[in-house]
Amino acid sequence: MLKEAIILAGGFGTRLQTVVNDVPKPMAPINNIPFLNYVFDYLKHYQIQHVVLSTGYLAEKILDHYKDEFNGIKISYAKEETPLGTGGGIRLAMTKCTTQDILVLNGDSFFDVDINMHYSNHVSKQADCTLALRKVDNAARYGTIQLGDLNVIDAFKEKDSVECEGLINGGVYILNRETYLSKTEAGSVFSIEKDFYEKRIKELHIFGFEYNGYFIDIGIPEDYKKAQDDFKGFKYR
Repeated sequence: MLKEAIILAGGFGTRLQTVVNDVPKPMAPINNIPFLNYVFDYLKHYQIQHVVLSTGYLAEKILDHYKDEFNGIKISYAKEETPLGTGGGIRLAMTKCTTQDILVLNGDSFFDVDINMHYSNHVSKQADCTLALRKVDNAARYGTIQLGDLNVIDAFKEKDSVECEGLINGGVYILNRETYLSKTEAGSVFSIEKDFYEKRIKELHIFGFEYNGYFIDIGIPEDYKKAQDDFKGFKYR
């Protein structure tokens, strides 16, 4: 069972600032409740015991609200003094973790993945990295994934603005801590997608599993508005 998770909560939220500009994007209110609260409720359901919040922009707002414990989950903070990118932010946060396999989530999206099943898949493949994948009707605003035999990820494809169905990275990862720390450099600025997954695709054991659970990215105003209705029936409460 996974015990630790990292939530990426340091982005600027540029696309959402016309609607929410006084708190970091992961704290954008959904029915008057910070979005992160829902994420914590989800992690609590799967018995996650320790969360590291990777913070940057308006970090003090997150610290003031959540402090060192929320909903029975211990919280640590890894603040980026200068932006480190998704990969660098994860690396800094991972130094606060102690267990072998770490769950990593984007703080501005929610993908209802059965974490126990996801972890079982990760262990069965003896994976370095396991990604939760989601098929969407319109993959134009996302990069897509090419999945090969036995759930091996063959390729990461750039977003191309073509409106068509595609398999996307749902932003729920399991990473082997030792592998990730040994293959990356402390303090370096890098993207986990471009500079870690893609560059090391032939070197590491990177797998993807498709799940069909509810998915939303609140990073654009239309989906932020949609979340207000969707989360009225949120099941992890």
